[in-house]
Amino acid sequence: MNVLNRFWFASKRIVNIYSVVGSNLLHSTGSKLITKTAPVPTTLVKCFSVSSQRWDLMDFFDDKKNWGENEVKHGRAWNRDELRIKSNSDLHKLWFVLLKERNMLLTMEYECNDKMELFPSPERLDKVNEAMNNLEDIVRERNRAYYELETGETGERPAKLATNQLGLKFYYRMVEHVIPKYANKKWNETHKFFYRGSAVHKFLRLYRERLYNVKRKQKNRDRNEVMGLLKRYPNMDRAAIAEKYPSVDVDKLLKYDKIRGNYDSSKI
Repeated sequence: MNVLNRFWFASKRIVNIYSVVGSNLLHSTGSKLITKTAPVPTTLVKCFSVSSQRWDLMDFFDDKKNWGENEVKHGRAWNRDELRIKSNSDLHKLWFVLLKERNMLLTMEYECNDKMELFPSPERLDKVNEAMNNLEDIVRERNRAYYELETGETGERPAKLATNQLGLKFYYRMVEHVIPKYANKKWNETHKFFYRGSAVHKFLRLYRERLYNVKRKQKNRDRNEVMGLLKRYPNMDRAAIAEKYPSVDVDKLLKYDKIRGNYDSSKI
């Protein structure tokens, strides 16, 4: 009973407070009670965009004046130095602008291939992809710098050097799972970091042989090119040649009779 009495007195005090506040409002407004609520603004705020506001599927297509053209004027890709001076909000907005532009270019490329027409200025897609890759690198740089300052770590997902079923090395980026590794049957079926069998060993032997042949042929091409340059221009700068062709021993090539010519190599 005491609880009910206290609740009744508290509610009565609240009603009295509201009556006093209401009377003061009526007195300040000249005893005019406004019963109509204020109108809600219906105007929409235009978001950040570089194109006109359209609400149909034509937003996925290029401007009609560019249809059938062999070349469309366009700019270059955003480089990293320009993106570093941008704020995080500007980078966020720019990412959606580039994403919208890439979707439009991919749609136009598919449409032109379907109708067997020429896609105007296909290098636009490469420049958009380059700009998006540079933007991701800048965001990753800022995220890494923030985590190194706050926690002393890079903040990147940890990775380890693993081996797939073909015996090839790759970096596996670790991911958190709810189920432990030993109990996660689905993960163990798709992630096998080992190899076995005679077929895999044969593949690795042939693969290493192919890599060795590619490296050997490239080294021979560089050596022959340096020999031709030294034979034609005996007074070339050796430091510049060694910087451009690091796999070639210039001092050893100068001893060969093929490039020695009729001059004394010791006076070069």
